[in-house]
Amino acid sequence: MNSSEETADPAAVFACAVSLRDACEAKAAASAINLSDTFNGGDQFWRELMRIGTLFETWACENVAFEVLEDVWPYRLEAQFGSASLERFDVGGLARFDATDCPVVAMTMQLPLWYRDGRHLPLDVSAPNPVAGSAFVKWRIQTVRLHAEDEEMVPMVYGDEPHDTDFEPPVVALYGVDAAGLLEHIRDSDSYAEARSLVMKLAPGVVFPEVPVVRVANDGGQPTE
Repeated sequence: MNSSEETADPAAVFACAVSLRDACEAKAAASAINLSDTFNGGDQFWRELMRIGTLFETWACENVAFEVLEDVWPYRLEAQFGSASLERFDVGGLARFDATDCPVVAMTMQLPLWYRDGRHLPLDVSAPNPVAGSAFVKWRIQTVRLHAEDEEMVPMVYGDEPHDTDFEPPVVALYGVDAAGLLEHIRDSDSYAEARSLVMKLAPGVVFPEVPVVRVANDGGQPTE
């Protein structure tokens, strides 16, 4: 996992700022927006770009799973960060960009993220069942949450808004999966650590990572690990 001693890389911060500048300028040209007026001057525009870049890079040092990221990080940021941010905000709303927006922008960029309990990220990981003769060929741990209006539990998948007010906070569900791929719900837990502990008792020898990675699958669906 990323060391807590990691600090923001100036090259990454600048890549964020340049990417966001380019995206804002393209949007401004297409929509007849005066960036100087919007940000009370060019200097303030750049201060805002650097603030957002520093915020995102600082968050990324703690949350992006660089170990499985195949791209050169500043290049990935320069190519994608600006457009991903403007999917979250319009140009005039960038002053509201804060830490709660970082995971949404990161998932728009399809970045791999460390899953940590309490941060409301989507999770879907599976592992083969080592117990011979079991009805289950594998185990699955997945985040689910209650839709307030429908009162139905639905999976929380990669790209979902972590703090969507239409849903209750997510819980971590443990399932057994049979040979036909059918799921049998075992139990909901408040944390991944609790679900992992339970399945390790039910199936000694099963391997789930202590800290899993949240990432989008190649087909756009949820991955298994």
